[in-house]
Amino acid sequence: MATHTNHLIHETSPYLLQHAHNPVQWYPWGEEALAKAKQEDKPILVSIGYAACHWCHVMERESFEDEAVAAIMNEHFVNIKIDREERPDLDHIYMDAVQAMTGQGGWPLNVFLTPEKKPFYGGTYFPPRSLYGRQSWKDVLTGITNAYKERRAEIEEQGNYLTAHLDKANHFGGMPADITSFGITTTDIAAMARQVLQQADTRWGGFGAAPKFPQTFVIRFLLRMAYLCKHNKELQETDAQLGQECQAQALLSLDKMIRGGIYDQLGGGFARYATDTEWLVPHFEKMLYDNALLVSAMCEAYQLTGLQHYRVAIEETMAFVQRDLMHEQGGFYAALDADSEGVEGKYYVWTKEEITGLLGEDAVLFCAHYDITEAGNWEEVNILQVKEPLDKVAAAYGKTEAELNAVLNRGKEILLQHRYTRIPPGLDDKVILGWNALMNKACSQAFMATGNEAYKTLAIKNMQFLLDVFKNRNGLLNHTWKNDEARYPAFLDDYACLIDALYYIYEITTEFDWLLKAQELTELVITNFSDEQNLFFYYTGKEQTDLLLRKKEVYDGAVPSGNSVMAHNLYRLSIVFGKAEWAERGLGMVQGLSKSVHQYPGSFGIWANMLLELYAGTQEIVMVEPDNDIYNKTLYEYLPFKIMLAVDKKNEHLEWARGKKKLGNANIFLCREFSCKAPVATVDELIVLINNEL
Repeated sequence: MATHTNHLIHETSPYLLQHAHNPVQWYPWGEEALAKAKQEDKPILVSIGYAACHWCHVMERESFEDEAVAAIMNEHFVNIKIDREERPDLDHIYMDAVQAMTGQGGWPLNVFLTPEKKPFYGGTYFPPRSLYGRQSWKDVLTGITNAYKERRAEIEEQGNYLTAHLDKANHFGGMPADITSFGITTTDIAAMARQVLQQADTRWGGFGAAPKFPQTFVIRFLLRMAYLCKHNKELQETDAQLGQECQAQALLSLDKMIRGGIYDQLGGGFARYATDTEWLVPHFEKMLYDNALLVSAMCEAYQLTGLQHYRVAIEETMAFVQRDLMHEQGGFYAALDADSEGVEGKYYVWTKEEITGLLGEDAVLFCAHYDITEAGNWEEVNILQVKEPLDKVAAAYGKTEAELNAVLNRGKEILLQHRYTRIPPGLDDKVILGWNALMNKACSQAFMATGNEAYKTLAIKNMQFLLDVFKNRNGLLNHTWKNDEARYPAFLDDYACLIDALYYIYEITTEFDWLLKAQELTELVITNFSDEQNLFFYYTGKEQTDLLLRKKEVYDGAVPSGNSVMAHNLYRLSIVFGKAEWAERGLGMVQGLSKSVHQYPGSFGIWANMLLELYAGTQEIVMVEPDNDIYNKTLYEYLPFKIMLAVDKKNEHLEWARGKKKLGNANIFLCREFSCKAPVATVDELIVLINNEL
């Protein structure tokens, strides 16, 4: 077999390096490839995927490693490979184009461009032979080649049309005429919650049909609704059952995931999504951002309910992230692949014979608890899941819960150690700024929920690492880091999530320098990412010039949109630093989207949570000379609409801190919109004040 090396060989992305030895003459996105397309007047093929993408691997094996297919691609196209996690800006543009053309999207994403970077045809996975109504990849290549030669004018027209369509979709977000008239009613909030509950699977948890994604923003919305309904009389009178239903659906969703195959019952951590209704069969890739967002959601559930199985899942997931996704300097890696030895899920599944051989007499109880059978529960093997509660299995076998737990813990450790002898899934070892910021926030929240000081230490170590290695010579930040090199200008969501994480790390440390850094980065975002109407933000900074156009993203999908997080950042930091113009902009962004958020809260989960906070009112908790125990006890409370601030020398000049003194033992002030209650001395007294305000 011939050995090839193409232009990807000097890249750092694991995904691009996977393709560096294809016979296809792949280029990275850049001036060399784009200039070649213009010079030779060839169409550009842009193929986008990521290292943990199963179908990307399949198409590579079937088509991109095929010498005959590569010959066609090399002769007629300039071929560009993109890692969507390195260049999400390009992925957003061309995914939107393919969705406009075909009505669907996904990865691998294959899109054909004119030499001017304008999309004119595309799709996702194409098989090597025509199958199930899908054109073969060779047929697509041949058809595009002929059309480019014979019907060039039509291709140019399609490219112009699609580019105009993408540009038009980007024009939204002017400043509302009157922000002062913006109000959120009890009816609005209740209707949003009912809209979410209409999509709920009340048997298996989650929302909608298979494939099922975690949808943590929606779960957090329901938890916060449950909290609000418990304390707000107007909501109780509007819909008496709403709070109970919201809490039940949020907890059911988390419980079914934690007990299902989407959760790694041995090693902790969650896969990206389940392919079935019951959360048994995951798409086995494990992404950093999913685990960060699920830790955040489980922290809220644990703070709200005190149920210990959420704490266990938090601790196991945090252990997985530190064990399998952590660089020694303090950064978190991007993902683990779905495949091992070319087979999806092979690393994670078991036969009953294997387990019996490893566990001996403990195997009967272990198999009963984790649904292990001779026939298997998926493709003749077993994915560990918990079908029955612990107490029920214990009773069926005449054991106490403690006895069964001891058997399970022994078995899990034995199987986990044995699993380490298998060939592991590939590791995507690039460090992504925005995803790390999500995990950093999760570390802070894990400390708030559990009181485990190790999570605080981890948050500080990771934040110091991010601020150190991601900065570039222009005073801006980069997006990815690997092999001691940071690359690509950071995107809006990188900055937005980092600012958010800086706020949370301030809350757990009370070190005001973290908030000063958040202020500095917010000003940088306003300067570099603002759109022409000075309201919503572009996804890319103004220094980035290699794009067809600058997009604005507002949907909260697998990760939160940079705009939704920035709206909350502006609002929250306006309270801290007394910047009315920041509050005006943040509230204007929410008002500008409020109609869409009310209609489709499931697609705008972060925005919906901000509407809840604006309805409830932000609880500004200010402490003077805070006692550590009392301060931390306040952190541990479930107070989803709060900001916590501690008066010190660096902030005593700010409005919320000015003039505040201890009155005897009373040093905790509850404030709202520059008006404060008389100080109290205990957390219990504070909670009474907060509940009365809701």
